[in-house]
Amino acid sequence: MATSTAKAPPRRGLRDWLNHLSGMDRDRLEQAIVGYLFVLPDLIGLLIFVAGPMIMALVISLTDWKLVGEPQFVGLHNYEIIFKDPKFGASLGRTILYTVSFVPLVYCLSLGMAVLLTRRSRSNNFFRTVYFMPVAMSLVVAGVIWRFMFDPGNGLINELLGAVGLPPSQWTGSVQTAMISVIIVSVWKSAGYFMIILLAGIQDIPTDYTEAAEIDGANRRQIFWHIILPLLKPTSFFVLVILTINALQAFDQIYVMTRGGPAYATYTLLMYTYEKAFREWNFGYAAAMAVALFAMVFVLTLVQVRYFRSGEIRD
Repeated sequence: MATSTAKAPPRRGLRDWLNHLSGMDRDRLEQAIVGYLFVLPDLIGLLIFVAGPMIMALVISLTDWKLVGEPQFVGLHNYEIIFKDPKFGASLGRTILYTVSFVPLVYCLSLGMAVLLTRRSRSNNFFRTVYFMPVAMSLVVAGVIWRFMFDPGNGLINELLGAVGLPPSQWTGSVQTAMISVIIVSVWKSAGYFMIILLAGIQDIPTDYTEAAEIDGANRRQIFWHIILPLLKPTSFFVLVILTINALQAFDQIYVMTRGGPAYATYTLLMYTYEKAFREWNFGYAAAMAVALFAMVFVLTLVQVRYFRSGEIRD
């Protein structure tokens, strides 16, 4: 009986492997390499300017560092102080108050403006520009302008109130109205930006749904609640997440308008962090508060993701 011996397959060298990647395979490889090369600068920037500072903040939060001299490792001591610090709890409460007021107001106002701009009108481009104009202004400049407008003595807001027979207010000079003043400025500054995002989301909804609903006799309100709003859920999720992050990190307008006053009425968590870092030079404790704020933002984002994916907002 003749015996046959199986020959081992020849080993391919690098040149054979490269030759194998011909045609469509080579094109896909080149496209992938080019794509990664385009993304690489942004990735390096994220690692240097985002991930790097976050890691450094975490490391500094475990130390006692006054910026001068060597940092002393203290472990979780700064985090233990946070839970015992009444000023931290009070500033966190004001931050939450600001957030729960700012986020719904901006979302509802932006959504309302976006819905109005979906109607066919020659003035749409004009109003779209007017609504978006505050976004183009620096937040610091906006805070300075509104601080003069809220001036209790001769500010424009009190002049307008007097013109219609309403009593003047102290605005940023009163404990009762200081936070309201800051929220008004923040809403005015942010609504136009998120209006554009929501408007793009609405325009991305296929017209077949709304046209079919109109044929079935649905009015504008029913179309909005049962078609537009459910289909706008992914865009709404993005807007609410970004709004929440921005609200928890509010600092510029508060610092320019009130500096946390009067009587700590607008003294938010970021104001307290700034004071610890750049006035008391306690960078370890300030970094611990920054890490705690990041943890809160991360948890709230996860909660929002779970809420939107759980189907509680039903299509």
